[in-house]
Amino acid sequence: MPLTRKILLIVGVLAILVGLVWMGQGSGYFPYPKSSFMIDQRPWIWWGLLLAVAGGIAVTVSRRRR
Repeated sequence: MPLTRKILLIVGVLAILVGLVWMGQGSGYFPYPKSSFMIDQRPWIWWGLLLAVAGGIAVTVSRRRR
């Protein structure tokens, strides 16, 4: 696997994880840290979903056979 594809895979996985955290904080299911401005703020659910989908696309592109 070329270096570019490895980097794209790592960035994609990190984007999925961060997106899930944003969704959890925005919905109030992951209220950590307590001082976070994102807790119970609905827009962060959508931003997290968007980031997770972009990460999924990056993972899919990195895993395609050439």
